[in-house]
Order: sequence, then structure tokens, then C-alpha cells
Amino acid sequence: MAKDSGDVKNKSIWEDATKMIEKAARDGVETVWDRFEQQTPGCKFCELGLTCKNCNMGPCRISLKENGKMQRGVCGADGNVIVARNFGRFVAGGSAGHSDHGRDLIEVLEAIVEGKASAYTITNEEKLYRVAQEVGVATDGRTKQDVARELVDVLFADFGSRKKELAFMGRVPEKRKEIWRQLNVIPRGVDREIAEMMHRTHMGCDNDAISTMLHSARTALADGWGGSMIGTELSDIIFGVPTPAASKVNLGVIRKEQVNILVHGHNPVVSEMVLAAARDPEMIAKAKAAGAEGINIGGLCCTGNELLGRQGIPMAGNHLMTELAIVTGAVEAVVVDYQCIMPSLVQAAACYHTRFITTSDKARFTGATHVSFDTSRAAEQARQIVEMSIEAYGSRDNSRVEIPVEPVDIVSGFSNEALLDMLGGSLEPLLEAIKDGSIRGVVAIVGCNNPKFTHDSQNVGLAKELIKRDILVLATGCITTAAGKAGLMVPAGAEMAGPGLQKICGALDIPPVLHFGSCVDNSRVIQLCGSIADALGVDISDLPVWGASPEWYSEKAVAIGVYCVASGIPVQIGTPPQITGSKLVTDLATGGLEDVFGASFLVEADYRIAAEKMDERIKAKRKALGLGE
Repeated sequence: MAKDSGDVKNKSIWEDATKMIEKAARDGVETVWDRFEQQTPGCKFCELGLTCKNCNMGPCRISLKENGKMQRGVCGADGNVIVARNFGRFVAGGSAGHSDHGRDLIEVLEAIVEGKASAYTITNEEKLYRVAQEVGVATDGRTKQDVARELVDVLFADFGSRKKELAFMGRVPEKRKEIWRQLNVIPRGVDREIAEMMHRTHMGCDNDAISTMLHSARTALADGWGGSMIGTELSDIIFGVPTPAASKVNLGVIRKEQVNILVHGHNPVVSEMVLAAARDPEMIAKAKAAGAEGINIGGLCCTGNELLGRQGIPMAGNHLMTELAIVTGAVEAVVVDYQCIMPSLVQAAACYHTRFITTSDKARFTGATHVSFDTSRAAEQARQIVEMSIEAYGSRDNSRVEIPVEPVDIVSGFSNEALLDMLGGSLEPLLEAIKDGSIRGVVAIVGCNNPKFTHDSQNVGLAKELIKRDILVLATGCITTAAGKAGLMVPAGAEMAGPGLQKICGALDIPPVLHFGSCVDNSRVIQLCGSIADALGVDISDLPVWGASPEWYSEKAVAIGVYCVASGIPVQIGTPPQITGSKLVTDLATGGLEDVFGASFLVEADYRIAAEKMDERIKAKRKALGLGE
């Protein structure tokens, strides 16, 4: 963790970040690190999860009495119950975010088949038919419109209350489903599980901490194998399946001589249209008439990842870089949809000529310019946004522009389909590499940054430690930018890997860290693990795999972690969620879940120690499978 937040080098490991933090101070722009200092130290009761405001008899704070016994809230709930209830609502919030993203994609597909969204199309018909067949939709002799219309109905039903299990449950190995049946946690409907969690945590309902934690797992599973998976699959159908392509990353992708538009958030529905408008010759001509050489689109966070994977659009930065991108003074517009968007961006943009443009009615920001994005008018509204950006270029003060570095190369755009294509259409070469120890294990590192740590130090440190041990890393979300800046997302980065992984990277001409998409695309990871487990005839928990989120901050990250653990994939996190006020809940999360799901959480703030412990488990799993080192 950053020890001296006043020292800029303790705030980030990157040159582009530290230079812009210094410039922000000169320009009088408050950053996330400034506000973190203002909020330190935090409330210990909140940190421990021992506060409750679920009814108006409180709020309550729970602590130990002088006799060592735990206090109870006004209603009589003890600390274990309060911690579990708070955690359950945290998971429900994260699951709602990613799952609502999935629902939005269903609505876009529905608008396409109804002829109400002419700017959008079904780009990948092969995947449409394949996914439709998988969830029981007949495809023989039917048009893509008819197939898509029925698929919409099937996937909308996954959000309801009348099904016994979700449509994609066929992707879950039978051994794993049997564990879920015994525990009564097979997810039935996305909205049903989230609503039930809110009901269970109302005063006078579920007052057994273990029961509440099990429903947390069910809620998260509804996200991972439901809402998030729907979001990923429909994005592929509508916008195309990601394939490997060269791109660039860091604040150097912002071009002084061009109109710079940064897209930020999580849903590609808006950003794909803005990109299309920016490529329109008429828009480019308008930009040149305004004195620019052209229009440059760059990505931030997961909307950036969506465009990076499918379109090769460069990434300007991750979560803690968003304010700093504006501080370059060269950004005409930041166009956002929802999630992980700091409200402070409105104030940062106001310090320059930058337009901060919101597009989702679910995510309005006081002081922003709002364009209520409508899929029936998507092309028109995207052109409007680009024209506003061109107009802002005329107000840019070039004396305040500072682009701190040159961009670096990355290779992005991997997916399960791209991986299979690379392997000749079969998982067998990957399985052979795992069996012979060339790839000793696989770890998915999930995005997020948190000012509690030196920015990206844990993300990059853990990735480097793992690849040295011949462990392949899959990157989703905000770690993408970090791994790219560290040189880990080009084939030459394999020089930092162990000999086995080097050999595989050389044979396939791939990086040792593969870009697997946005944070919603962790559904690709659990699907891949399910496919490998089926191919080997084992459970997911038998595999030499891990998930990790060293610098997590978001409710969504906890939901991802819970659905991974419930699926049999252990997860390393750098800091604990707000559960440490309950020994029962903490012990369950960090060990007891092994007896329930065959996986649990590892809380470890030092990436070196984390890598060693993760490696120990991978060795044990390999040995149990009869695999050598």
C-alpha cells in the first residue's frame, strides 16, 4: 500500500500518471488521491462491516462489550448477521450492475429484430445460431431475425422468476451443478435472486449468517452464468467476436493535433456508434475545417476494453487514470455510459475545455451535458456528440496541453473463439501444454484500481510473478492497461516468462498475458474453465486455476469473486471486503468455503506472497490430477 501519499511516486508506478498528478496540482485540479487523503482514516465500524442502517431503529454499530460478548443491534441482530447482511447487499449491488448491462444488450437485439435500431445489426450470424441452439432455440430453416426474436424471449426469461435454472446452465459441468443442487444455490433468475437478497436482508428475515452467505453465492452465480454471460454473448453477436489485433496504450494515445474523444464506462452500445460517427468522412472534414488533423477515439476502463477487443481502438488509461487523461488538456470530450465513472470528472473537465457527456438515463451527473441515448436515433445522436467535440476543439488552450509519454504497443482481442481458432479448433493443444507443464496453470486477473495501493503495483507485480512460474495470465478490465504498459501484452513480453510459457508463446506468437475483454467478460473465463473441466472429466475445482483482483474496489469485483469461488475457482484479493468484524463470516470466506464449493478467498496484500501461495495450490492441483511439474 502507498505509505506516503504526499510522494507522487507512491501514488503510481507509471510515468504518464505521475507527470499528470504533478500537472493536476499545478492546474489546481483535485484528484482521487487528494480525496483519499481527506477520507483517511476511515470509520473502523464501517471497515469491519459492523454498522447497520437497514431500518429506522438504528443506525447501529456493533462492538465487543467489556465482558468479551458481542453487542447486538436494536433489533437483536449480532455482528455475524449484520456483516453477512451487508455483504449480501454488496454482492447484490455488483450483480445488478453487470446483469443490467446484459439486459441492455437484450433490448438492443430486440430493437434490431423489430426494425427499430437501424444503426445496429447482427454482425456475427454464426454465433447467433450457435448460442440459440445451445439454449434450445430451433434454427433449421429459420431466418436470423426469427432466431434472434426467440433468443430474446429466452434470455429475457432469465431475468424473471418462473424458471428453475438459467439458460446457460448447460455450460456448467455436471459435477459442479450437483454441488449447487445439494446446496440449493442453482440460480433461477437474475432479478429473482437480487430481489430475494434484498428481502432476506430486511429486518426480521434471514438472521442466519451462513444462510445469507449461501444466497450471496446464488445471487452472484445468477450474474456470472446469467446476466454477465448474456452481456458478453450478445455483444459478440451484435458487434463481433474479439480477435487478436495490434493496438496501443497509455496517455500517449491522446494526439495533440487531433480532436480527442475518450469513451468511458462499460457498455459498447454507445461507444460503437461514436466510433462509427468519428470515422464518417463528413465528420472528419468538419474536424479538419476546425483546424485539427482528424478525430481520435481512445478508451478508458471497460468501454475502452470493449472497443479495444473488437475494433483495436487504443486505451488511454484505467480507473485511476480517468481524471489524469483530462489533465493532459488535449481531450475535447469524455463520453460515458455507466459504472466506474467518478463524479469528479465533471469538475476536472470544467477546469479545461473538455465536454463531459453522459448518455445513460441510469447514470446522470450533475453538471454534465446529457444526451439521452436512444437506439432508434443512435447514428444521429452519435454524430451530435462528435460535432460537440469538434466544437470544443476550437476552445482548446494549447499552452495547457501536456502529453507525457509516447504510446506503447499491445496485442488485444482474445476470446474463447479466438483461442480455439489459434489452437486449430480444439482445446487439446492447450490441455497438452497444461499436462506437460509448459503451462502449469492459468490465472485470470480482474481489473480495478484502488488508491489504497500504489496504482497498478499489485496488478503488474502479480502478473510478472505468475508468468515467471509458467502460469498463463488472462486479463480483464482495468489490468489490461497496466499489463499493456508493462510490456506483458506483446509476444516479446514472453521474455519475462518461464521457459515453458516462453515456448508456448513463441509457438503461437502470443503474449504471456492475454487480453480477455472487459470485466463483464469474466463470463468467458468461467465458461473456459467449465469446458476444460468437461474435457478432462473433472470438476472446475480440480483445475490448476485461480482468479485474482489485487486492487479491487467495486461491488462488481466482489460479485465476480463470489461467482468464481462458487464455481470452484479460488480468488486472491489484495484487501478484504467489509467482513472482518465477523470471525464466522471471515473464516467462511477465507477457508470454510473450501468444504462447500472447493474454493475460497485468499486475502493477501503483497503480490509476492500471493503468487507463492497461488503457486502452492497449483502444484497441489496438478499433483492430484497426476500431472508432473
